[in-house]
Amino acid sequence: MYLLALGKVCMKRFAYDELAVLYNLARIFTAPQDFREQLEETLQVLSEQTGMGRGMISILDRDSGEAILDLAHGVDIEGLDITYKPGEGITGKVAQTGKPMIVRDLGTEEHFLDRTGARRNLDRSELSFICVPIIYDSRVVGVLSADKVIRAVDCQDDDIRFLSEVANLIAQAVHMRAVEEENRRLKNMLGRSQRPSTDIVGNSKEMKEIFGQIFQVADSNATVLIYGETGTGKELVARAIHRNSSRVAKAFVEVNCAAMPDTLIESELFGHEKGAFTGAHQRRKGRFEEADGGTIFLDEVGELSPLAQGKLLRVIQERQFQPLGTSRMVKVNVRIIVATNRNLEQDSSSGKFRPDLYYRLNVFPVYMPPLRERGSDIILLADFFVVKYATQLKKNIKRIATSAIDLLLAHHWPGNVRELENCIERAALLADSDTIESVHLPPSLQMKVNVSQGKKQGTLSSLINTYERSLIVDALKDAGGNQSKAARMLGTTKRIVQYKVEKYGIDVERFKSRP
Repeated sequence: MYLLALGKVCMKRFAYDELAVLYNLARIFTAPQDFREQLEETLQVLSEQTGMGRGMISILDRDSGEAILDLAHGVDIEGLDITYKPGEGITGKVAQTGKPMIVRDLGTEEHFLDRTGARRNLDRSELSFICVPIIYDSRVVGVLSADKVIRAVDCQDDDIRFLSEVANLIAQAVHMRAVEEENRRLKNMLGRSQRPSTDIVGNSKEMKEIFGQIFQVADSNATVLIYGETGTGKELVARAIHRNSSRVAKAFVEVNCAAMPDTLIESELFGHEKGAFTGAHQRRKGRFEEADGGTIFLDEVGELSPLAQGKLLRVIQERQFQPLGTSRMVKVNVRIIVATNRNLEQDSSSGKFRPDLYYRLNVFPVYMPPLRERGSDIILLADFFVVKYATQLKKNIKRIATSAIDLLLAHHWPGNVRELENCIERAALLADSDTIESVHLPPSLQMKVNVSQGKKQGTLSSLINTYERSLIVDALKDAGGNQSKAARMLGTTKRIVQYKVEKYGIDVERFKSRP
């Protein structure tokens, strides 16, 4: 119905070729793509089918009224942050007034700013410039502009009418794009102010939730229970909570509960006086006293014996304890963080863990997801470990081959991040060039044992995102960080590559050649 109505309205005003272009554009906006990709294709169609080159779309900031250059075709705006204040230049005037403008001869127009520098080496006297407002819901939401060779301009009014019709067609997408960009900027501002200082590598949705939880709980005294599979990085979360708390200047004391026998647990945690037992030749502070004013991290707390569980419960309740061999009570001000790979709720129901202690520990639970559920973080972590071990081993390793990436993505990772780090360390030792190949990975990955086990590999969307990210990273490595070259290698546009780079949090600078 829409296309039919469009044809009736425009038949008298537009040539057949222009109607064909409008039809093609309408088809673009009925396809299941995101708004950025639709607008990219719009500019490409205008360039290829109408001769309107160097097309640009600017979106309006609703608060300041500034026009922000967002998308371009035929113009390299990589790394440029270009804005037009209300009334500034042609674009700023159109954004402010909501009226289209056409410059017949750019060579004589003093208000044309050319901030992109795209026409610096061109003969401007041969170019005209058409600029129209993009209006949605009776409000200017953006500006559409393009160049056209003067000799190809038959009628200025016709060009303005045609480009205005294109602006009407894309208005809703530009409005939604402006909303997306506003939300992204707000999230970035919030993220910069709220993202905690951590040593944790991750950009997946799951890890962003972890960062948010760390920020929420860090500056409180609440007891934190971190649970998850072995090797997921529970200790890093505990350290991040301490680092972002008001206790950061005090001690962070780590205790491995699984490594302490019952005969030593009380002495280890609470200390002893000289002569308290055979071999106690001097007074010794316990771990809780060492952590006074700071944080104590009890790793593998689920492995404590029933006796040790009772003593820990008493300290949590009373915040004081009695060292071995003395009647004095020691009061401490400590933040308690515990971690376990066991299901403590199930253990408390079955009698393996004290229910009263479980409820005391489970004040603020934090779940560390296994690596197989973290999507694109697998490649992000792999790249991080490549840099780490290439530096340690003094090797010039720059990339991971696509075949090796496929194996990394296909693996189930029962050992999680720790297993991945070990794999990359081994591969770095074996690599004899600047690339880690699939043959450098452990045999367990090459045999793909996870396929025979029939284990879950993650959601389809996460796997697609992971693979897409790996392709972009691979292309950027081969292109030395040049996004235009990477786009050509991938058969897409530079702006789409830029969008994906931002989406997946890829650091392009690390791929660029250094002098």
